[in-house]
Amino acid sequence: MLKENKRKYRALFLSDIHLGTKGCKAEYLLEFLKYHDADTIYLVGDIVDGWRLQKGWYWPQAHNDVVQKMLRKVRKGTEMFYVTGNHDEFLRDYLGSHFGGIEVVNEVIHEDATGKKYLVVHGDAYDGVLLNARWLAKLGDWAYETALKMNNWYNFCRRKLGFGYWSLSAYLKLKVKNAVKFMTDFEDILAQEARKRELDGVICGHIHHAQIKMIDEIVYMNDGDWVESCTALVENLDGTFEIINWAEERKTMLNLRKDSKKSKDKDMESLVA
Repeated sequence: MLKENKRKYRALFLSDIHLGTKGCKAEYLLEFLKYHDADTIYLVGDIVDGWRLQKGWYWPQAHNDVVQKMLRKVRKGTEMFYVTGNHDEFLRDYLGSHFGGIEVVNEVIHEDATGKKYLVVHGDAYDGVLLNARWLAKLGDWAYETALKMNNWYNFCRRKLGFGYWSLSAYLKLKVKNAVKFMTDFEDILAQEARKRELDGVICGHIHHAQIKMIDEIVYMNDGDWVESCTALVENLDGTFEIINWAEERKTMLNLRKDSKKSKDKDMESLVA
């Protein structure tokens, strides 16, 4: 079992969890939520995958545990917003409603500790493919699911060989020129939207690529996903932002624990000798 002190943040941003799919890394997210807390949590879309659940019900205990963990945080005083995405667009019929204290919104403005304001939105409304060719988006979703299945088998083999988690699907996506161009266009369009609204930046999800960067004078931040990279965006108490790669941190923590155990075993052997 992992052991680490709980970290507290001013705000925490999570998106693209895709509960209801086999690709969802619910166990990793549960660990992450155990050690990370915030005054405000933003669920930035595609938390529940309605597209997949329409095709067939898949809801293991770990997915239910994630929902219960979120609700417990709200009961303990965390403010939580559910920003709708394309995979959970069914919730757009309930904008303004509260479920277990979680407010459902299409977008929201986040003000950081320094007074800067950010548009928090999933990002599908700025995806040209999704807007103009929904059938192509559905086809892309099928191809993506296939890549994730390959990813699961690949990581199963890595675990058997003693290696940590590594996202094959994310690597393949970044190697495709059209995918890279799509992400760049997506980022630029969202930055333009923030500029048009006279905001300081934008925080989004949708493309499963965690990043913090400047686009001219606009701060663009993407919190990543929990099917490939297992990443989150956090605002520290001083107003600074950072991306947490939980898959990498988890691997480091486990390696440190193994090294510590080996060191203790050697010390015991020396004492016995």
